[in-house]
Parts: sequence; C-alpha cells; structure tokens
Amino acid sequence: MTGLKQAGLDEQEQQVLDRIETARSRPIRFGDPQITMAHGAGGKATRSLIEGLLVPAFSSETLSALADAGVVTLDGLGLALTTDSFVVKPIRFPGGSIGELAVNGTVNDLAVAGARPLALTLSLILEEGLSSDVLRSEVEAIARAAREAGVEIVSGDTKVVERGHADSMYICITGLGQLDARARLSPAPLRPGDRILVSGAIGEHGTAIMLARGEFELDAAVESDTRSLWPAVDVLLEVAGPGLRCLRDATRGGVASVLNELARASGVAMLVREAAVPVHPAVTGACEILGIDPMYVANEGKLVAFVAPDMAAAALDALRGVPGCEAAADVGEVRTDPPGMVLVETAFGGKRVMDLLVGDPLPRIC
Repeated sequence: MTGLKQAGLDEQEQQVLDRIETARSRPIRFGDPQITMAHGAGGKATRSLIEGLLVPAFSSETLSALADAGVVTLDGLGLALTTDSFVVKPIRFPGGSIGELAVNGTVNDLAVAGARPLALTLSLILEEGLSSDVLRSEVEAIARAAREAGVEIVSGDTKVVERGHADSMYICITGLGQLDARARLSPAPLRPGDRILVSGAIGEHGTAIMLARGEFELDAAVESDTRSLWPAVDVLLEVAGPGLRCLRDATRGGVASVLNELARASGVAMLVREAAVPVHPAVTGACEILGIDPMYVANEGKLVAFVAPDMAAAALDALRGVPGCEAAADVGEVRTDPPGMVLVETAFGGKRVMDLLVGDPLPRIC
C-alpha cells in the first residue's frame, strides 16, 4: 500500500485500512439463519446471499461475472439476457409508477451491458381486490414505456394471489438485447487514471419513493428519474469507443454499491470527490434530515461510466447533450491502492472509506 502512505496517511489510518482490506479478502459465506429485508437492500447482506449462496449453487461462468445481464452467443450473434422483479410500494409515485419502472429498469440492465434492447417478456402478479382502473393505468404505462424504449413485449404470464399477499401488484420482466459491436465492456480493463462519470443528479428515485410512502413528515418536490438509459449508452459508445471501459446503472444500493462492486471485481481502488457528485438540493435536504447518504440511495435513470482519461472530456460533453443527463459530472478516478476499496475525498479535504451498505435503512424502492 505504498501509494496510500505516500498520500499522507498516518499509522493509525493505515492500520484501519489494512484491517478493512483483510476482512474483505476473506471468502464470502452465506450463514444467516433467515432472510431479512436487508438481503434485498443491495448492500453487504445482498452480496453474501448472491456470492455466498446463489452463484456457487448455479456454477455458471457467465453468472459469476455478477453483471446485470448475462451474455450468450448464438451462431455468432451476441445476445444479452436479463430478468428483474419489481415490488415497489406505493406502485404510483412522483415521476412514475411500477409499470414504467419495470420496463426502464429491465432495458437499462441490457443497455449498461452494451446491448441494444429488443424484446421483453412480462409477468404480472396481481392482488385480489386490485382496482381494474389501476391495472389498466399500469398496463398503459408499460406499453408507453416499451414504445419509448423501442422494445416489444413478446410474451407474458398473469397470476392472481389472495388479498393481502401482494402490494397491489408485482411485475417480473425478462429482457433480450443484441450486443453492440462497439461495446467492449467489463470491469477487468479498469486502469489507474480512468475517470468516473455519473450521468446526472443521484438519489432522486429512492427519495421520491420515501416521500411518497408518507412515513416521514417531509415535503419536497422530488420526482423519480426513471427513464431508458440506452440513448446515453449509445452516445458514450459512439464518442468514447474502446475508451469506454465499463458501465453500471446505480439502482439498489446507489452509486456507492456500484463503485464497491467494481473496485472489488477489478482489484483497483477508487477515489470520489464528494463535492463533484451532483445531488438535487431537495434530495440533499431530505437525506440530511433522515440521516442517509445520497450515495446509497437508489436511482432508476442514472448510470456510472468508467472512461479512459484521454476520452473523458469528450464523453462527458456528449453525455450532457442527452435528455436527462444535463447534470452529468466527472466525480473521481480509478487508482491503485488500496485495492478493492472506495475512498471519498470530503468537502473538508479529508478522506473516508465508502463501504457497502449495511442493514436496510431504506424502504423498498424497486
């Protein structure tokens, strides 16, 4: 860790980082006696469930990559496949609803894999007593979002469960996309010096859901950012080309979880400048009152891009020209030490470790 020592860490700070690195290097095991809400929050418990139980059980090289979409090749044609379930409460919230959220969330998993979304399958789980008007509204929202994303719904299924066994409705969608020939995306090529870009202000979706639930006596004008990310990905692929190293959409667990997952997967460190991260003032205010860091709050229309330093400025300019990405920003860089860790340079000039989310401090948001 000579890089860290040269950066001016004292002996006590060095010891803390050494202990964190040692703890993180241990094999991940799933030993929890029962499932809790934390296992779905996108943080440490989710990681232990996925990497400690699910991935070893299915023993798939593609699955072990831990990407949001798996890649398969059929007669030379590269395809991306993903599936996601949506259990948000309430099903309608400022800026969107479960229907468009389900479509956008699925096509975005394809987009950040470098695949142009093509088709979806749709599974609806409806609760007995659900209003037909509400159902019709969500079906229309799904159809509208699919048209806007340029995808077709080609198959589906419908189930009804007893009253009280679902929050109005749950949606499961599987998405199919064709890999773009320009895309060479993977955490493996991340190199020291690569720039970290975010496509806009963070934390809006999770904050909108928290406020819509009415559990906190807060009044703020925050709307979900749910949208298709393919236009942003398309622009980045065109402008940055092979300089575009890796992409992720920052959903559950927020930007912090994305950075931690990729730092660990690629064996590099990351440094984020806190002051450079775009956050809407209303989101900042709500998070301060609730004691939540916006970096851990979910997004449904923001991506994190890792770009070679010589292409970063052009990529950022192009990204800002995409609707919904006007506030895109360069927020940090990839470094060498400490490997697998994310550090934040605070507004006061100090540094702190930004770890994975612990527990489940946030409501169900997707």
